[in-house]
Amino acid sequence: MFATCLFCHSSLGRNDVVEPFPVGRRLAFDAAKGRLWVVCLHCGQWNLTPIEERWEAIEECERRFRPTKLRVSTEHVGLARLKEGLELVRIGEPLRPEFAAWRYGDQLGRRRRRALLAAGVVGIAAAGAIVGGVATGVFAGIPAALWVQLHGIPKWAYAQRVVARIPAGRRHAFTVRGKHLAGARLVPDAASDAWVLRLAHDGGERTFTGRMGVRAASHLLAGMNGFGATRLQVGEAVEMMEAVGDPLRYFTHVARRARELGNLSLARLPHEVRLALEMSAHEEAESRAMQGELAELEAAWRDAEEVAAIADDMFLPKSVDDFLRRHRPRAG
Repeated sequence: MFATCLFCHSSLGRNDVVEPFPVGRRLAFDAAKGRLWVVCLHCGQWNLTPIEERWEAIEECERRFRPTKLRVSTEHVGLARLKEGLELVRIGEPLRPEFAAWRYGDQLGRRRRRALLAAGVVGIAAAGAIVGGVATGVFAGIPAALWVQLHGIPKWAYAQRVVARIPAGRRHAFTVRGKHLAGARLVPDAASDAWVLRLAHDGGERTFTGRMGVRAASHLLAGMNGFGATRLQVGEAVEMMEAVGDPLRYFTHVARRARELGNLSLARLPHEVRLALEMSAHEEAESRAMQGELAELEAAWRDAEEVAAIADDMFLPKSVDDFLRRHRPRAG
């Protein structure tokens, strides 16, 4: 049972309501498909929980959701806040675009509100510093050349700010800063119907492909889209993603269009396109997790079948087994 966000590594918090799964302050569940997510209240990402930890927790979430009066819902999605403070998001067979818009709209809306709040605080502090400086005569004796240098600080700060840290094993990460974004590109792979991510970082340059490419893109785009989005922008991004259909195909589609338009970097792509790429990266990562679950379930089913067959044979008289073998239909 994990306790920190798989994306930003912040604590997911705890709850005293869902006894089988006491992690998280906002849980999302889909009883029909057997899915349970912990929604990180810091970055808004949905963390898919391990399959073995879901079933009793989903039943408890459903039981606690139904009698709750403090809730809002559409035809397919419901949000309830329990008196203990836990929030429950109930998914009920939504259309995929609707679910994507609801899920990412909530996530990116949180980012936007956080960014606007931070910008307001910084703006007030900067204004206060300037007014105070003028009032006290601090800026009166600053030479013109030094004043120009001071105005250049924001550019320097932007170039040095950390946009993303892309994990590389358990202890290492590739640090990507603002100055590296001009060279970050999605490029079609000439050898296959795929794409590669070319990216500079503090240690040099690297090309990411396949699963590592999706993972790197997810971290990078989350940093680039740190200011969030409006509901209109989220809706347009979902439409772009859905028009192509498959998450990985959308990456290939954007890589080709970027090359056709003059080898555009990720930083020069429209904001809605970068949002759609981030959504596609998350969808692909979750799809892989679900495929892994299916493989695990199939293996467990095969093991159970073998055990059942052995158990059945143990209690069948040999005469019955001989009779079944003699009368078994023959092929052809």
